[in-house]
Amino acid sequence: MQKFDNFLKSFRVLKNSNRELASSDEIYRTGVISQFRLIFKLLWKTLQEVMRAHAIAEAENGSPREILRAGFKFSFLDDEVVWLSMLRDRNSASHVYDEKAFKNVLARIYESYIAEFEKFSNTMKEKIRELEENPS
Repeated sequence: MQKFDNFLKSFRVLKNSNRELASSDEIYRTGVISQFRLIFKLLWKTLQEVMRAHAIAEAENGSPREILRAGFKFSFLDDEVVWLSMLRDRNSASHVYDEKAFKNVLARIYESYIAEFEKFSNTMKEKIRELEENPS
């Protein structure tokens, strides 16, 4: 699945980013935040595509929030608090001009979002494998 492959490539870039540099360099920090926003977009679109392939009607249409909610409902995602926080940060990150708020988003990326992206990656691999093993 192309969306998932793109997610994995973008995630690898974020995962290999340097937290200390992101904390001290404004341009680098902006790049990390932009990468996070891109990954989130690829992630919810991947989630939607995989749930559609699993014939989940709730995934046919919807906003990122609605797709995430379907992901929780059908056990594709498991930590609703983190994911909804991530959605809020994704929505506000392009409008953050306050240095403290920017650093708070950055901290959440490194302290919890990267781990959630890793879990998401593993879940998607399993869900895609299920589709390949049991084609409709």
